[in-house]
Amino acid sequence: MSVAGYLTRHPVRIAGLIAVIAAAGAVVVWQDLGLARLLTLGYLDRSLSAATPIALVAIGGLFAEKSGVFNIGVEGFMIFGAVNGLAAASLVSGSGAVTQFDLWIGLVVAVLISALLTTLFAVLMIRYEADQIVAGLAVWFIGLGFGPFTAILIWGSRNSGTVGRIGSLDLPVLSGIPVLGPVLFSASPFVLLTVAIALGAWVFLYRTRYGYWLQAAGENPEALDTAGIDVNRVRYAAVIFSGTMAGLAGAVLTLGVTGNFIGSGMTIVDGRGWIGIVAYLFGNYNPIGAFLAALLFGAMDMLQIQFQTIGVPLPSSLVDLFPYVVVIVVLTFYGSTRMPSRVGEPYESEE
Repeated sequence: MSVAGYLTRHPVRIAGLIAVIAAAGAVVVWQDLGLARLLTLGYLDRSLSAATPIALVAIGGLFAEKSGVFNIGVEGFMIFGAVNGLAAASLVSGSGAVTQFDLWIGLVVAVLISALLTTLFAVLMIRYEADQIVAGLAVWFIGLGFGPFTAILIWGSRNSGTVGRIGSLDLPVLSGIPVLGPVLFSASPFVLLTVAIALGAWVFLYRTRYGYWLQAAGENPEALDTAGIDVNRVRYAAVIFSGTMAGLAGAVLTLGVTGNFIGSGMTIVDGRGWIGIVAYLFGNYNPIGAFLAALLFGAMDMLQIQFQTIGVPLPSSLVDLFPYVVVIVVLTFYGSTRMPSRVGEPYESEE
């Protein structure tokens, strides 16, 4: 489609984008902001840290949907990972202070538990052909109850208080690289891990036969079955991976970003799983595109801190709305994303 054709067919989207750009420009002019003041290395560092949980859950979710299964339970699996990781670290430490070793043990435990829970979820979705929307929402609701309940058992309150965070990575030689060095090699290890996972996921999807199998499972499962590949086995692997990544994302949030668990409201996860779904839709089911979309949401989330740092007196209640405004804008453009043709449809081999 030509540019002129796109403008003709999508006038509302174009008008919405122009309005958002104009509004952002008005804020910049109103507050007399310079890009050099706003876009600092500190802001980029905080944005990357905020983006890591969203990017991880987005990459996992797109794998499931690429295979033909819509896993909207990722928000719930993030809650499981968030509380289980911190709880495991606290239990391993006993009555003493939580060490870095304890926090890493908590991360591993959270991932393993998430993998086990997602396996059960995958059986329900694929073997017993449960409604994918209902099952996913059920996982979310269970997570909303399980998180605060676990927190009360471990810490005596719905909120954990500050338990601790996994320390920053500092590679002496690489951290000296201009711009990228301090951001990637002298920061949270999960930033570099997320970048590596995004690149690895892209290579897996588009440069290996297993990635082609996964895409075929969501686009043309009959052809995959004819080639002798078990479609449901491919879907099992993709769904288990998606839930495991969501659990990892939740553990990264509490163990690597915040250092605590909040069980009130929508818990500390606070919709990041849903934003992850929007991120991979906006990224057109491409892991690198999903990572960049997550970075956009992370940057919007960190604007309040950045504005406070540079002395911009915008109300926090207004700045807090920015990520959700971005979600609305992204959803406006969502129609141009092509979903896998067989997503949400169970598959039974004719053999």
